[in-house]
Amino acid sequence: MSLFALTFPTIDPILIEIGPFAIRWYALAYIAGLFGGTWYMRRLVAKPPALITPEQADDFLIWALIGIIVGGRLGYVLFYKPAYYLSNPNEILMTWEGGMSFHGGLIGVTLAIILFARKLNVDKWYVADNVSCAVPIGLLLGRLANFINGELYGRTAPDVSWAMAFPSGGPIPRHPSQLYEAFLEGAVLLVLLNLLWRQDAVRQRPGVITGCFCVGYAIARIIVELFREPDRHLGLLTFGMTMGQILSGALLVFGAWVVWRSLKRPPVTG
Repeated sequence: MSLFALTFPTIDPILIEIGPFAIRWYALAYIAGLFGGTWYMRRLVAKPPALITPEQADDFLIWALIGIIVGGRLGYVLFYKPAYYLSNPNEILMTWEGGMSFHGGLIGVTLAIILFARKLNVDKWYVADNVSCAVPIGLLLGRLANFINGELYGRTAPDVSWAMAFPSGGPIPRHPSQLYEAFLEGAVLLVLLNLLWRQDAVRQRPGVITGCFCVGYAIARIIVELFREPDRHLGLLTFGMTMGQILSGALLVFGAWVVWRSLKRPPVTG
């Protein structure tokens, strides 16, 4: 069994530092993902059925930001470390120390979509479809930032030629699972959803793309979790599954239901 490992490309997690002011790659990934996603969403909503304007798509940026931060943090607190934060409630707001959950962020953005759509009096599933198409941009950049930080690395893989020894993971070669996630959750999902969006019949049935996003992300996450190191404080749970797989399993069922429900609805034109 070989213990050869590729050299981890050590990159300073801080991109720019001027006195007490610092910009980290992870923060930059959030900012670029939000603005890149908004730019992409502006292009999407210009096509039929065009129920909102590009300017209204710009307005959703702040709603998405609040949903991601609040939902992502509370999701991590409730799904991953409820006992710890129950004993240390003063640390719940310490987001700078890390701890964000994608599934929690998804719930937060979902609530933001519902409120935003209600404010504009438009179909929430239409808004959700366009947001879903843009989300993989943020996922791609976020996972690349995880890789730069050397966090959320994979399980040991001494016999894999592209395995890496991460600074905080010891000398044993591990799967660069962050890159697997960036590829599947980001690049692949972005392309697949774009191909679906190009179909007029799909765009005219709000909810189909949202459901496909949920199913696609869930499948990608369930697969990658097989190579990603489980959270130390949780380990493997029921039937040897990780928390990420359990949450993604629920998301998969929900997504399939959304697709089924949306296909039964009459098409929307505009």
